[in-house]
Amino acid sequence: MSERFIFTRHRTNCYHCGEDADQIIKAVSAQAQVVCSACGATRIFVPRFENTGAIGICTPIGCYDIWNIEAGAPCKKCGVTGPHDLTIGCSHFTTRCRNCGYTHFYRFNLEYIGQCPVGGADEVSAPRAP
Repeated sequence: MSERFIFTRHRTNCYHCGEDADQIIKAVSAQAQVVCSACGATRIFVPRFENTGAIGICTPIGCYDIWNIEAGAPCKKCGVTGPHDLTIGCSHFTTRCRNCGYTHFYRFNLEYIGQCPVGGADEVSAPRAP
């Protein structure tokens, strides 16, 4: 993710580990990510479409609380660096420039946990290799 668009944090309870932790939010043209700073649980969203439509046209209700966040970012369309509205749910991620209305809509694609849940080598309950 070398393109710099939206990089922000949102503190809330993680859907995976339940900890009150920063959720690292990154969005560029090719994908968007939400990563838990406590457990590494990561949700990847891929682009669905971009447009300048009306507010709220792509905000379906999901299985988790919907996050409505404001983040400062440079707009790809109008070039103004200013507030963008982020709406993040379990199956969608939208960004919208307040200046010109340019909207990116991403859909959920992949989820993984970035930290290995298995302990160190001393905690393995298998015989050592010969």
